[in-house]
Amino acid sequence: MSKRLLMLVGDYAEDYETMVPFQILLAVGHTVHAVCPDKKAGDTVATAIHDFEGGQTYTEKRGHNFTLNYDFDRVEPASYDGLVIPGGRAPEYLRLNEKVLDIVRAFDQAKKPIAAVCHGAQLLAAAGILKGRTCSAYPACAPEVRLAGGTYAEIGIDQAYTDGNLVTAPAWPAHPAWMSQFLAVLGTKIVP
Repeated sequence: MSKRLLMLVGDYAEDYETMVPFQILLAVGHTVHAVCPDKKAGDTVATAIHDFEGGQTYTEKRGHNFTLNYDFDRVEPASYDGLVIPGGRAPEYLRLNEKVLDIVRAFDQAKKPIAAVCHGAQLLAAAGILKGRTCSAYPACAPEVRLAGGTYAEIGIDQAYTDGNLVTAPAWPAHPAWMSQFLAVLGTKIVP
């Protein structure tokens, strides 16, 4: 059965962590509303491509323009079955928006599935939903997970971790594991 999902994005969200989950979830028949504060359907956000090229941290390059397909001001968390939070730089400033944090809290309080990848953990921490939970994220976010009362899951860059309704992963190389676990929590059945 098709699910209604909400995706929270912003300028310089990670390109793969935005585009790929959006397309995967559409491909399996779900409806995905991609939204950004202060923007409407048809507006775009700039994405950033983060890559691992041997430096002490990832590199960043300009990605694509990702077109939003729903108005942020129309979001009612109760009308959705799950939440997707891409990483990149967007969570860093989206966590300053109280309505964004209220949305994250509403999904968690209702025990609806939440998928967060990479720096998406910054939104989870700021919303105060990590206390007593295990969460993966980009390693640079491990201190935030711990300071929010969570346990940081040290897993491979291509792995994901599920704790109840929360499905998290370190970065885009984990898409197969992350999306597979999220679809399982959603109850999505893919039959060959």
